[in-house]
Amino acid sequence: MRKNCFIAGIVVVGAGQAGASLAAKLRALGYDGPVTLIGDEPAPPYQRPPLSKAYLLRDMNLEQLYLRAPSFWKQNEINLILSAPVTSIDRVSKTVRVGSEPIPYDKLALTTGCRPKQIPSAAGGDLKGVYTIRTLADADAMATEFQSGRKLLIVGGGYLGLEAAAVGVKLGLEITLIEMAPRILQRVAAPPTSDYFRELHCSHGVNILENIGIHRLTGDGRVSGADLSNGMKIPADFVIVAIGVMPRTSIAEDAELEIENGIRTDAQGLTSDPNIWSAGECASFPNKGRRVRLESVGNAIDHAELSAKNMLGASENYDAKPWFWSDQYDVKLQIAGLNTGYDRIVQRKGDHGRSLSIWYYSGGRLLAVDAMNDPRAYMSMTVESGPRIFA
Repeated sequence: MRKNCFIAGIVVVGAGQAGASLAAKLRALGYDGPVTLIGDEPAPPYQRPPLSKAYLLRDMNLEQLYLRAPSFWKQNEINLILSAPVTSIDRVSKTVRVGSEPIPYDKLALTTGCRPKQIPSAAGGDLKGVYTIRTLADADAMATEFQSGRKLLIVGGGYLGLEAAAVGVKLGLEITLIEMAPRILQRVAAPPTSDYFRELHCSHGVNILENIGIHRLTGDGRVSGADLSNGMKIPADFVIVAIGVMPRTSIAEDAELEIENGIRTDAQGLTSDPNIWSAGECASFPNKGRRVRLESVGNAIDHAELSAKNMLGASENYDAKPWFWSDQYDVKLQIAGLNTGYDRIVQRKGDHGRSLSIWYYSGGRLLAVDAMNDPRAYMSMTVESGPRIFA
């Protein structure tokens, strides 16, 4: 670690996958000036996807979650500051503030990630036993709840909610999953993919209720059940809320940076301030004629590394190659591309029982594929550098 942590150099706010990737890339590219990586959690940078899968199943320990060995940051002279929420940015003096301490920067990167949406307090969202899955602290807090025979209510039928359901089933819980939309995965997948995962979870005993919302969670201090929008009442020993995320943009907004579905950046990761970049799931960027914001590990790494290059003068545009995966029971879902704007799908059965792929098209253009236990279909969409350029 450098003797003076606060000599102006490059400061990265947010020590998740994107922030860690950006800081490491700066050193890999030969930048030898001061690098400061600031995180608001006490743990060094770690993987988030296993929190809802292997970590909850106790198949992965804390050290295995770390993106880098703790010694990496010191060895590469990256000043890692933890448990340090950044409260403000002063664009005139070019400083960020952590508590009462101003930290100067020459160039700043915002990799602040997302925060989970929550059920309002008025509807019981602040009862004990109600959890979200976003941070290591979240996963640790709910770990003791996963005891065989207990009743788990999951609110939200996206991939995170479905992954939590699969973990609960493996640990012997009784699961009810509620989705307010007409079908699970409606926001991200075509009906056949929804049908595939509904059948998969129902075959494992998960009670899936679609087109039904939460009226309120009930309980005296601690959650004990839920009143649903259709009048049903169901018991619950604990609740996991998985209803989506919002980009963390508050310090950017307070600094009057442009916001558009996240921190607005150009194709090179630059914000509306010529000294501030942004990358990862907190940032939106132009992509094939529209503005997008991607919530995936692949984007966090690629967008951050490209931004690091541009902070050092590369002037390269980001060409996103989206990919995503989800593990549920014995099924591995692999997604390549973005299906936004599809008008036609093609289903193809794979080589064995649960193997299926869904191909998305707009006119004659291939946009994306959902491959369930079908790595051949997924690989046909990829090349060594990642998914092909689709539409």
